[in-house]
Amino acid sequence: MAVFTKELRFSTRGEIDLVDITREVEKAVEESGIENGQVLVFVPGATGAIVTIEHESGLLDDFKRALRELVPKGRGYLHNRIDDNAHSHLRATLLGASECFPVVDGKLVRGTWQQIFFVELDVRPRHRRVVVQVVGE
Repeated sequence: MAVFTKELRFSTRGEIDLVDITREVEKAVEESGIENGQVLVFVPGATGAIVTIEHESGLLDDFKRALRELVPKGRGYLHNRIDDNAHSHLRATLLGASECFPVVDGKLVRGTWQQIFFVELDVRPRHRRVVVQVVGE
């Protein structure tokens, strides 16, 4: 069994910035040389998330609005005594820090309209990294 790890690095614009990383993940799978296995896409950090969603502007706006409605700012969260971003942490917890995809015949398996996004949930722009790890044969 082989393991290939690559880090993606980029900057975000702050709260609920969506960064499409699909092509970079596909490229990492190709670079790995692994024909069959799995690829893990993981963000180390407590205010970022990895999701799959169609890259369509209306849907992306709907997604942002849904996050704001599900976990609104300024609700008297106890964590805000520290740094005023409790809603960011809560949103990240609901979405999750990783997604795992099959690799078949050297290709990332995903639906036609299923893109991979990093979601910035912190209240300010950040420098981020995402770990892409391909495991298989």
